[in-house]
Amino acid sequence: MESFPTELGILTCLMILAASLWIPYIVGVNKYDVPGSEPFVRPTPLDQFPPWVHRAHRAHLNLLEQALPFSVLVLLLDRLDGFTALTFWTCITFFWIRVAHAAGMIMGWAAMPLRPLLFLVGWVCCLLLAYAVFAAS
Repeated sequence: MESFPTELGILTCLMILAASLWIPYIVGVNKYDVPGSEPFVRPTPLDQFPPWVHRAHRAHLNLLEQALPFSVLVLLLDRLDGFTALTFWTCITFFWIRVAHAAGMIMGWAAMPLRPLLFLVGWVCCLLLAYAVFAAS
């Protein structure tokens, strides 16, 4: 039996995070009743909720923005048999940066300049994976 590369394991964990990050937002919009709103007719504007609910929504969107390119790059590397020590550590770094970004954003402690720096590190990870794709092809 072939071993399961760590990069694919990290990708799986990232997809579980992406598939679950809607939960804080949904908890928030259902916890607070906004008078006069009919959320099934038209979603209540996010500014009607506490700030953490809006941040939870943005954390989910921010993860999806980086999860797609990350996923494609990891799958390309798998196809090219291009996993290396660089891709191993880059994937691990990317995952934990995304966890820190989401948790920090929702809880409000990842304010300026930390939040954009975390996002930037995620972008650099994607660039490193892209380099690895070109190096493997």
